[in-house]
Amino acid sequence: MSEWLPDNYEIPSEPPKYLRWGQGDNVFRVMTRPIVGYEWWEDKTPNRVKVKADVPKEVWNNGQAPKHFWAMVVYNPADDCFQVCEITQKTIQEAVKSLASDPDWGDPTGYDIVVTRKGEDLNTEYTIRAKPKKALPDVVKKRYKEFHCDLDALYKGDDPFAVEVADAETEEELPF
Repeated sequence: MSEWLPDNYEIPSEPPKYLRWGQGDNVFRVMTRPIVGYEWWEDKTPNRVKVKADVPKEVWNNGQAPKHFWAMVVYNPADDCFQVCEITQKTIQEAVKSLASDPDWGDPTGYDIVVTRKGEDLNTEYTIRAKPKKALPDVVKKRYKEFHCDLDALYKGDDPFAVEVADAETEEELPF
């Protein structure tokens, strides 16, 4: 290699900050309660509001139908990282809500969820299942305590990872 870069130099790679549904199994552990609202896109930029009534009339007049979304922090064991998981697919929302409401499963912070994606575009199908309940490894719990993400920043169009919690007393209590 030339002297321009150090010997054995490799460009660092970081896992994405947002979980995307790849083909096949997508395993994750919910870490936070979801924020919910409505989302639409303009010029490749998402816009989010908490309630449907706050969607501007122009959006409706342009024939766009805002999607109901959930956004939450998840742990992705495949990439060994925390990510924001945004769910707009009604089938996934209904399945996770059903698991959370089931007395045998309950709060999804206590088990991994698997979303299996098959197909592309309008032919995409999702199936959802829960893995057996088990505690997160202590090392993951420790890393989560040091992880900062302000999901409410999504409503303002801001980066949820750029905002750090200033007061430890305002942090949400860990569910595990």
